[in-house]
Amino acid sequence: MLDSLITSKTRLRLLVKFFVNHQTQSHLRGLADEFGESTNAIRKELNNLTQAGVLVKESDKNKISYKANTNHPFYINIRDIIRKYLGLDKLLEQILERMGEVDQVMLVGDLSRGVDSGKIDVVVIGKDLNQDYIKGLTKRLEELINRKVIFTLRSNRMESSGLVLFDRNIGV
Repeated sequence: MLDSLITSKTRLRLLVKFFVNHQTQSHLRGLADEFGESTNAIRKELNNLTQAGVLVKESDKNKISYKANTNHPFYINIRDIIRKYLGLDKLLEQILERMGEVDQVMLVGDLSRGVDSGKIDVVVIGKDLNQDYIKGLTKRLEELINRKVIFTLRSNRMESSGLVLFDRNIGV
């Protein structure tokens, strides 16, 4: 649905890249290689998004990198729209519904770095997690959000560069 509102596939991919995880930073050539597109197409969209204030660019020597402008008044709205587009809201809702005592839900892998490969890697951390529920949930979620979902269940917290979707201790 979002792709019918944002008709530029490159722009949509850039929004996913930078708004899934606000820590994501990238430069023109890296984006062109990752997306398999020309640097001109990427540059045009980066300029549009920068002029709109949605992205900020930072210079480091001869390299310009881009990242989401977390101070933009619509940052949270755009982030939430992108997460809904990817199905992360439904994923989190389904996990917390009947999974057991969930302490933390983390997004790891490609999507946590802003790469929409069609696969979502999720680590669910908690005590006495309902493993039978997760088996049925995987198939139902994949049909619901049109992406492959891979769950990893853990009992203790882990240090990771992933994106925290839920954390009972900090109320996220």
